[in-house]
Amino acid sequence: MRVLHLDTGREARGGQWQALHLMRALRAAGEEVRLLAHAGTMLLAEAKMLGIQAEEAAAWRLRKWSQWADIVHAHDARAHADCALWCASPFVVSRRVAFPVKRGPMSRWKYSRAALYLAVSRAVESELAKAGVPPGRIRVVYDAAPLPAVPGRRDGGVVALDTKDPLKGKAVIEAARVGAEFTARLMEALEHARVFVYITESEGLGSAALAALAHGVPVVASRVGGLPEIIRHEETGLLVDRNEPALVRAAVLRLLDDGVLAARLGDAGRRMVEREFSIEKMLERTVSAYREVTCIE
Repeated sequence: MRVLHLDTGREARGGQWQALHLMRALRAAGEEVRLLAHAGTMLLAEAKMLGIQAEEAAAWRLRKWSQWADIVHAHDARAHADCALWCASPFVVSRRVAFPVKRGPMSRWKYSRAALYLAVSRAVESELAKAGVPPGRIRVVYDAAPLPAVPGRRDGGVVALDTKDPLKGKAVIEAARVGAEFTARLMEALEHARVFVYITESEGLGSAALAALAHGVPVVASRVGGLPEIIRHEETGLLVDRNEPALVRAAVLRLLDDGVLAARLGDAGRRMVEREFSIEKMLERTVSAYREVTCIE
């Protein structure tokens, strides 16, 4: 199968890493893969290093390369719009955010164009359905997390993601006074983290939280969007019902004070990722969606 990926993000965020994981897995499975992305991005550079044919995204190139492809995979909102305008082949769209879908005429037209929507969680699936996307055109394809060969040592402190996203709760975590280290080098920090804190106003699924679980690190997270689908309260982490410093502090201190609980949640989270959120599972679900659209076995 010939698959063209389109990603218009300019930063290396969760969606870009998921696209890279998927392209690597597709190539390993023997599929033909190409990528269009912005010049100077991590995704474009990493894809080229993997030997994937990858070029700067442009409307004319999308039109031409989509004629080569059996299916096109749009990985963000702008890519969705570009595919609706320019694709010469059927396309699917990964929807990774839990924001309500706009209801205007242009949005309705855009959402009528994709063959399938790949929602990263049941929460995102629900938002698509509320916007009028027929259930038959939605498939849930969860994000994945690479499983480290060994879990983290859990001998460090509290870690949180350093981000400029105003919807992420950095100020709430700071006000909780739990000594959190805010880091942009998350994978390195998770090798030692005792607790990962993920506070947000909205979340499709939470790939950073998923990465923490893969490292065996217990997570304190907001009860919003798709997060409860991976942070299962008292099973793989702790959820806070409101983004209030006192609630975040109480949950974090509970894990710091109770090493047995923290270890139980961390170990269960890692097993859950291996069982339900592996790259192999994401590949299987994505290829199944591709085959529905293309009828290629």
